[in-house]
Amino acid sequence: MAQGKFNDLASKLGKGGPPGLGIGLKVLAVGAAAAYGMAQSMYTVEGGHRAIIFSRLGGIQQDILTEGLHFRIPWFQYPIIYDIRSRPRKISSPTGSKDLQMVNISLRVLSRPDAGRLPVMYRNLGLDYDEKVLPSICNEVLKSVVAKFNASQLITQRQQVSLLVRRELVERAKDFNIILDDVSITELSFGKEYTAAVEAKQVAQQEAQRAAFFVERAKQERQQKIVQAEGEAEAAKMLGQAVAVNPGYLKLRKLRAAQNIARTIANSQNRVYLSGSTLMLNIQDPEFDDLSEKLKSSADSYLVSQRVTSNTDGTASASNVLSAALHTADQLTKQSP
Repeated sequence: MAQGKFNDLASKLGKGGPPGLGIGLKVLAVGAAAAYGMAQSMYTVEGGHRAIIFSRLGGIQQDILTEGLHFRIPWFQYPIIYDIRSRPRKISSPTGSKDLQMVNISLRVLSRPDAGRLPVMYRNLGLDYDEKVLPSICNEVLKSVVAKFNASQLITQRQQVSLLVRRELVERAKDFNIILDDVSITELSFGKEYTAAVEAKQVAQQEAQRAAFFVERAKQERQQKIVQAEGEAEAAKMLGQAVAVNPGYLKLRKLRAAQNIARTIANSQNRVYLSGSTLMLNIQDPEFDDLSEKLKSSADSYLVSQRVTSNTDGTASASNVLSAALHTADQLTKQSP
């Protein structure tokens, strides 16, 4: 009918127009139809994509077309193009651990379709395969894996948990012709109650370590005092023996005391005249030897009367020995001429 109307129009124009106008219009119409048919019979598959053909006569074809220019029969065939590049998707799932603690875990999945199984995938899942498959299998795998670990193990053994999730998820995705290039745990958090319990446990452990440090420091200070007391006791004992055995030790100490007195007086602004006995330089007088003998006997008797007690570990009491030495020194100061 359309061709007849077109012929009538051409005949009318031919009668009233220039010669050959009808033939030109026919040629133009045929060329336009051919150009339209040629454009509809060609299509392009972009990079990172694959195409399959659906035929109105035979359904989905098994041929998988790669990138480039391809031809089809207009109206009878049309292409279905898949993006086979990896696409990221984040999936979160609240689940329970082995010790019944709530865990919020998130996965980042890189998925792509199996390029060799596109016809089967289109028949079963269509183009939105990731929306239909990934949420369900990710939740299933996460719940099954997390239930094998305690809450503390999920933190300390995170790498093992991630590997186990990836292995099981890759196996499940193969059943749907989906390839997973990467599976990683991006977030792992616990409930407020468990977080508060963990913080309280950490505080308690720190307090225990602090108390242990104080105990250890007290032990070290006690040991230091014991060693110091032993040193003082040994020094006092040696001092007492030196005084008792050799009175010349008293002369040496007296000379040192005289040096200190002379240095102090020399630095004073006043002029002071002192005798040798006042400066305790009379060590050659016979009275000094008599005094030394008296001090020696006095020190021996005082040490006998003030017996040095022993500590629980068998060491001598430094305070008693030192008191004996100080008593002897006091006697020397009081009885010096």
